[in-house]
Amino acid sequence: MDSENFRIVGVTKDLVSIEIVDPSEFEGQFNIGSYIKIPHDDAGKKYIVGIIQNYKIKNLDGDDADVAAIGSKFIIEVELIGSFEEESADKFQFERGAHGIPLPPKNGIELLVQSDFEHIYSSKLEEAERFTFSTLSQELSVEVPVNGNKFFNKHFAIIGSTGSGKSHAVATLLQRAVEEKDSGYDGLNNSHIILFDIHGEYQEAFPEANHINSANIKIPFWLFDSDELGDLFIESSEEHSHNQVSQFRHAVTENKKIHNGSVPPESIYYDTPLKFSIQEVVNYISNLNNELLDQKNNKRPTDKNKKVYGDRVPDYFSSSIEFEKSTGLVNGPFTGQFDRFILRLTTTLNNARLNFLFDDVDDIELEDVICQFIGYGKSEEDNSNMTVIDLSGIPFEVLSVTVSLISRLLFEYGYYLKKTSNEDYECDTPLLLVYEEAHKYVPKSDMARYRSSRNAIERIAKEGRKYGVTLGIVSQRPSEISETIFSQCNNFIAMRLTNPDDQLYVKRLLPDTLAGLTDHLPSLQSGEALVIGESIVIPALVDIDMPKLNPSSTDIKYLDQWKQQWKSVDFDKIVSSWRS
Repeated sequence: MDSENFRIVGVTKDLVSIEIVDPSEFEGQFNIGSYIKIPHDDAGKKYIVGIIQNYKIKNLDGDDADVAAIGSKFIIEVELIGSFEEESADKFQFERGAHGIPLPPKNGIELLVQSDFEHIYSSKLEEAERFTFSTLSQELSVEVPVNGNKFFNKHFAIIGSTGSGKSHAVATLLQRAVEEKDSGYDGLNNSHIILFDIHGEYQEAFPEANHINSANIKIPFWLFDSDELGDLFIESSEEHSHNQVSQFRHAVTENKKIHNGSVPPESIYYDTPLKFSIQEVVNYISNLNNELLDQKNNKRPTDKNKKVYGDRVPDYFSSSIEFEKSTGLVNGPFTGQFDRFILRLTTTLNNARLNFLFDDVDDIELEDVICQFIGYGKSEEDNSNMTVIDLSGIPFEVLSVTVSLISRLLFEYGYYLKKTSNEDYECDTPLLLVYEEAHKYVPKSDMARYRSSRNAIERIAKEGRKYGVTLGIVSQRPSEISETIFSQCNNFIAMRLTNPDDQLYVKRLLPDTLAGLTDHLPSLQSGEALVIGESIVIPALVDIDMPKLNPSSTDIKYLDQWKQQWKSVDFDKIVSSWRS
């Protein structure tokens, strides 16, 4: 290639204008987004690297019809992104940042070739740290490695509109992660990945995973904390909600003390993960709502058998009391205030779709709950790197608290693992929590229904890394997700985005010298992505590799189906499943 066909005609702090002397020499060899290197020294060992952002056409023809036409020349504008140096025959160094062009500017400008890309993307990257899941879009023979440690130990996000290939990107990424091994052993590696699958589409991509759904999930109500129990049972907009909260907290705490006699009472709080009876708590609230006090007997509650209750605990837990209604009795402090609260409690407990929260939970231990999510089975053969939690069968009204509880337990597992380890602690079981359609768990909305899940996931975003718990956020609407979450993400895989707000959001993630890369976002093909963050030497437009096994998220071929002969439908089967 004749590099003298490039001629520098203008230089600013981070932009270089280059004239192409003879465009025919480069036919089909580069376009907008291509990379160019500009010599920084006479020896040809140091270069400034830039990306072609746009080009202009310089018309050289005059208005005189008698003068032969000269034609046009092209001026390309190159944004400078870093410096590239060959330190030795097998050692190359790349540094981000525009360093300017020395005066006078050198010629010898060239397009980056395959070996240049390989040297740049491998710069500062040890072989053991390489993690690869894509190739360079403009040079598909070039693999684009990222620093696997920096990618997974600092929260990442995968964003893109519907149909951009997010699900396939997630599948590829996680399949590669569970395959990575140091040499010398058979069986599973030590990855622990929990995927929150809201549409039930990843079972086919991970057939060997630990699959959890509404039919087999172990998630007892007694593990819920104050926010989660409040979201489940208490309507904050009601007139007496403050009394509901205070008395419900008191009842739960006291009931935990009754059912956990081996634990010192002073160590038991509302949020302590200990078993209690929700039915006994309902009895307590019901008795508070119905109680009548005997004015002649120090205003103590009295039932119809003239039994006087000196203390509501533990008697109010045992059963629903029928109080004396004779003259001389007055209402208790909460009489009649909890009618709607009790109705909501009993309705929730009797909802068959919520049986996984309330049925057969007395024999479940906290250890059982933790093990099911981080992949530890009853035997070594039951262990699994991947846990796929199918949330499609979880009723919408408890989706937030379900995600909240699981997220919080996994964070606290990491916290107590570190707390109980020695001073030389290195997390033995780092966890990755991947949230599909994350805008449904952690939106910007302040609505009460999202409060518990947002609090739990935001806490992981802010504190999880030091306890070996990191996040993978997947969403088609990044602009709708809690800003606290995205502000903590250090790596992004941005696929096609058609919404201007989402495009602007991604643009703000990039330094000014690279923001022009986001211009590609609306036109990316399915499977193409812009990789940004600390784990990659420079942002890159890549093609994500296809997964070995695809998730069941492929678009339905409408026209192909419509061309088929009319098909019958088993409506009885559908309705039966609908109602169950």
